[in-house]
Amino acid sequence: MNPEYQNLVTQLIAKKQCLAIMGPTASGKSQLSMLLAEILPIEIISVDSALIYRDMDIGTAKPTQEELDLVPHHLINTHDASETYSASEFVDDVNRLVAEIFARDRLPVLVGGTMMYFNALQQGMSDLPSADEVIREKWLQIWHESPGLLHEKLLDIDPESAQRIHKNDPQRLIRAIEVYEITGKTLTEFRAQPKKGLPDFELIKIALIPENRAKLHKQIEKRFLQMIDSGFLQEVKGLYERGDLNEEMTSIRSVGYRQAWLFMDGEYDYDTFVDKGVVATRQLAKRQLTWLRKEPEVTIIDPYQTTPAERVKQTLDLLNSKVTD
Repeated sequence: MNPEYQNLVTQLIAKKQCLAIMGPTASGKSQLSMLLAEILPIEIISVDSALIYRDMDIGTAKPTQEELDLVPHHLINTHDASETYSASEFVDDVNRLVAEIFARDRLPVLVGGTMMYFNALQQGMSDLPSADEVIREKWLQIWHESPGLLHEKLLDIDPESAQRIHKNDPQRLIRAIEVYEITGKTLTEFRAQPKKGLPDFELIKIALIPENRAKLHKQIEKRFLQMIDSGFLQEVKGLYERGDLNEEMTSIRSVGYRQAWLFMDGEYDYDTFVDKGVVATRQLAKRQLTWLRKEPEVTIIDPYQTTPAERVKQTLDLLNSKVTD
């Protein structure tokens, strides 16, 4: 390792600064992080709500086993597909991991596109109660019988949250109702309270944002078709045949998996599955870009107008500029 790069990381650690690589799906975030690992002593923290799940590898574009062996990765393959994982748990895990990685004289690099997680990490979390599976199961059953009742219920108890949460989002609707039933307080009331879990480190943020959206859309379609060729449907079939999962679980609601699940159910034919999967992935990218446009103090790099080497150089230049500020 070049002593200059080790010294750079030492200075970043002293200032409690981490690198964050953000961007929409299929923009090259993982590639950039792996190239940086050839130069800098880093450990990667995944900021992706789907990569936590074991046996969900192809459809999540999970790093290969070789990549996982080359560079320490965190928050990957930590949960079974039947389990849930909250933004609050993510914040707690990252605060712990960053301190541990700093102690090993390595640079934490947060990589991913789950913008809700990045937001929670930077803004802190409301002190919400833990999940209550009995309440969740009750409202999930109501959702299956009459989906509109959940949104009507939330309108009654918490109109502000009902305006923010889409009527077709059972996970967030149930959580909002659950919080109220456990505590007697609405999500809106909790959001107004002082936040917990604010980090004691700074994020140096890079966003890989292509100016040409058409190129991103083509890359999304290309990658989705490559996933299918690599055995994505066989992967989902294995999950489907377990018998303990369903399409409303957080894991199966991941982009691509839900569409494949409905194909397994016979609701979609093959061509519809492919079309729906590509469209859902493009919609995810659109939501990610909407978040990123609001992200303060972020350095934007166009992945389609730069080479990998240029992206690495721009990242290193940014890190160097931060230690000399």
